[in-house]
Amino acid sequence: MPRIHGLGRSLFAGAILSLVSIAAMRLLLPGSGLGAALLAAAAIGAAGCAANLIFFHFESHHAREMRARVERLINPLQEGLSHSPGDEMDALAASIELAGRQLHVVVESLQRESSRLELILSSMVEAVVAVDPLLRITFVNRAFAELMGIASPVASGTPLVQVVRDQVLAGMFTSVLAEGEPQRKKMVLAAAGARSFDVQMAPLADDPQRGAIAMLYDITELERLERVRRDFVANVSHELRTPLAAVCGYAETLLDGALEDSANGRKFVEIILAKARQLNNIATDLLILSSLEGGKPPAAEPVSLRESMESALRTVEPAARAREVQLICDTIADLAVIGYDVRLEQVFVNLLDNAIKFNRPGGEVRVEVLRSGENAVVRVQDTGAGIPSRDLPRIFERFYRVDKARSRATGGTGLGLAIVKHAVEQMGGSVNVESDFGRGSTFTVILPAASEDMTPAAAATS
Repeated sequence: MPRIHGLGRSLFAGAILSLVSIAAMRLLLPGSGLGAALLAAAAIGAAGCAANLIFFHFESHHAREMRARVERLINPLQEGLSHSPGDEMDALAASIELAGRQLHVVVESLQRESSRLELILSSMVEAVVAVDPLLRITFVNRAFAELMGIASPVASGTPLVQVVRDQVLAGMFTSVLAEGEPQRKKMVLAAAGARSFDVQMAPLADDPQRGAIAMLYDITELERLERVRRDFVANVSHELRTPLAAVCGYAETLLDGALEDSANGRKFVEIILAKARQLNNIATDLLILSSLEGGKPPAAEPVSLRESMESALRTVEPAARAREVQLICDTIADLAVIGYDVRLEQVFVNLLDNAIKFNRPGGEVRVEVLRSGENAVVRVQDTGAGIPSRDLPRIFERFYRVDKARSRATGGTGLGLAIVKHAVEQMGGSVNVESDFGRGSTFTVILPAASEDMTPAAAATS
């Protein structure tokens, strides 16, 4: 059925009212004439039309205002929207329907964006936690839950104090919410195994009334590396300064007149030469260590442990004779590993050299090479003074010395065992030490053994 709009609807209502009035007057006033009834009905209908028109005018005015507000809600930058023919109520209904559709689109878009943001935060390596103004948790990602040792997910509304026991972190949230300004601090969290964190915290949307969010960056490894770097610089400076001071001192003595003293002059030159060689050894070991730590390793190939060990034994044999230390080879199996022949021989030379230098006169150095399952095991055992248990965890650090005076007297650089560790690990193996203080030490190198068809002998045959 077609709808009647505007003025037509008012006239139609007046006509209906007139007909109803005629019928009512004929019933209520049976004696009245038809002309009088028609006249009265016409007057009543006209009055009804006028009243309806007045009502329609005010109704349309309010409808236009409501429509304009809805249209501004839909599109604040547009003056108005086009409508299909009809009255203001139809236009208002159309505007509200359009606003509803657009609102639905906006809500869906916000939900997708919220889900995407939550997924990003949840997958972050850094720990993230957000709270409301009452310090109740509104969001926690998996990294933060693991950090605090709690089950994930954490229920929204959980008080922060039930999850965070560290007073410094909790106090930082309180301060940010009170001051409304971002903060950044470094702190050590006991709940996280005394690890160090760089904590950045800020109000949500720059409004503390909406809560605050914190991001925790684990900087434990960075701080360790920074300490290693500082210690390395300090140790290198110290190691270089000692022989350089000796070189400068004896050179100045020679220039001051000791050149004329043939006996002492030669002695001073020999000391200068020894210190220069020590400096050269330090520089060489530093270059080797640098290449092991950051350089690209050479191509791995099958290496015979027997050949590498026999070559290393020949290298240190003069030093062993000079110190009256006996080299004993218990078992040297003909095994092969995948590695680098020069590096492997250097590992054995460094271990044997230390075992000789820190041995007692008349002592022994025993060497054993055998297979254990899928690995090749090399043991170098000495009968020296041994290593105190407090020094064992640091024995493979650069420039670390158990007996500093004796190490320098024997010409050591303090880098030999660090080179051993890095070279063995570069070949996929491991090295450890056992020591009985006062009786000697045993260094054990474990390397993955090569298969039978990858041995140097098999390669030569093929």
